Amino acid sequence: MTDPTSLPPLPDRLSIDPRSPHHVAALFEHDVGIRFNGQERVDVEEYCISEGWIRVPAGKTVDRKGQPLMIKLKGKVEPFYR
Repeated sequence: MTDPTSLPPLPDRLSIDPRSPHHVAALFEHDVGIRFNGQERVDVEEYCISEGWIRVPAGKTVDRKGQPLMIKLKGKVEPFYR
């Protein structure tokens, strides 16, 4: 396990999609978790702490380009390193 003091700080907004301007590849070298309204979520595609939302896939539904359709859920967002 790595030393928590040597980990980079988590940004206010982060996306796992490499096409997004909010994607930071260096952060994904470490295992990042998201706690949403007190429960850990493993299906989060993007989050924003200051606005209080996460984006998650809407089931198995995909758009015409094959990307999953996303829904935005509002609540308390807490990112952390596992």
